[in-house]
Amino acid sequence: MDTGDTAWVLASAALVLLMTPGLALFYGGMVRSKSVLNMMMMSFGALALISVLWVLWGYSMAFGKDVGGGLLGDPAQFFGLKDLIGIFHEGDNLGQPTHLVGTVPALAFVAFQAVFAIITVALISGAIADRAKFSTWMVFAGIWATIVYFPVAHWVFAFDGFTAGPESAGGWIANQLKAIDFAGGTAVHINAGAAGLALALVLGKRVGFGRDPMRPHNLTLVMIGAGLLWFGWFGFNAGSAVGANGTAAVAWVNTMAATGAASLGWLALEKFRDGHATSLGAASGVVAGLVAITPSCSSVNPIGAIVIGLLAGSLCALAVGLKFRFGFDDSLDVVGVHLVGGVLGTVAVGFLATADAPAGVDGLFYGGGVDQLWRQVVGALSVLVFSFVVTYVLGTILQRTIGFRLDEEDEVNGIDSFEHAETAYDLVALGGSGFRPGAAPVPTGAPSSREVPA
Repeated sequence: MDTGDTAWVLASAALVLLMTPGLALFYGGMVRSKSVLNMMMMSFGALALISVLWVLWGYSMAFGKDVGGGLLGDPAQFFGLKDLIGIFHEGDNLGQPTHLVGTVPALAFVAFQAVFAIITVALISGAIADRAKFSTWMVFAGIWATIVYFPVAHWVFAFDGFTAGPESAGGWIANQLKAIDFAGGTAVHINAGAAGLALALVLGKRVGFGRDPMRPHNLTLVMIGAGLLWFGWFGFNAGSAVGANGTAAVAWVNTMAATGAASLGWLALEKFRDGHATSLGAASGVVAGLVAITPSCSSVNPIGAIVIGLLAGSLCALAVGLKFRFGFDDSLDVVGVHLVGGVLGTVAVGFLATADAPAGVDGLFYGGGVDQLWRQVVGALSVLVFSFVVTYVLGTILQRTIGFRLDEEDEVNGIDSFEHAETAYDLVALGGSGFRPGAAPVPTGAPSSREVPA
């Protein structure tokens, strides 16, 4: 065991865990005030549920010995994390773990990968804001994690001989296809984005979608949430080196550069297209850049990271309007940011990878031809199609059995009151009606291009 590596992985796990409350603030600020508690509860519900399922069978399905030709880990091998918690109690190894993953205790790796599973599930919730029953969401989250995320994590993150014993086989994307996905462009973002699109289609549009302005109710929360996501994402990407080493440093710098470039790219496009650079655009650009650099942060140089960031900021800013063009209600732009950004970042490896970076692969622009490019495309499309199809079927079954979509009356009156018997802001109790005789009306402002069709 290396103590420096262990400290960094545990710290990174804590950073990534903070991202889920950050996502709750980011999503919570983007919905209307009558929905903010439900939106945040969907993230916190995922945090609670997946924490338990990961310990029981999730880790074993993702990182146990392969039992399905690169498709699935053995759910029984580490069920309940058995055989992973041992500590030496005597001799020179006193206090050392009996099981390692690389140079860190196995449970440090368990902790780090757990928070990836948690936030992937939470990300999906943004696509179905304002209209999903919380109880059904929790049922969906547990089943989806089991039949979609845990297997896909095995495909992408389980390397031969790394977590389940020296002779064990891992997932097909990591080992047979050899697509590069350093921290989860496929397993996390394409996976969540495709699932969000499927659920948005199953549940249908919000009441008033495309007609009524559905402005973010609290942009301050959005900005705080985006800041926490950016902060935590350094653990997400640099922590994926599973050690305090040069790869972690490269991933850290590339994450910083791409994210800054993406926010600038989104703001520049907004200014050119709409005449205003908005705080919502700045925050959304941050997330788009983080998403796009996630799969590629170990394979590109800092200039490549800036290019990826600029592309992600501008293309994702354009992509969020697709829901109006094609008529699906992706409430908080999970498709436009996570699916599009994840595909962009994954495929960009095939163009911009350089052997100078830790991954040691040259992409098309560095003389490597199309060999890595086709691998990236196949990996991205495989996860996209699998996640979309399975999620659509699962969502449809839940809708037709226990019901997934909230009744229209309850949606209009406010999902917080109906689902949780609470309101986020008890303004009357705090300050009365707020009416002052003779006071001028407060302007509400015009809806932005994110809220109504062009």
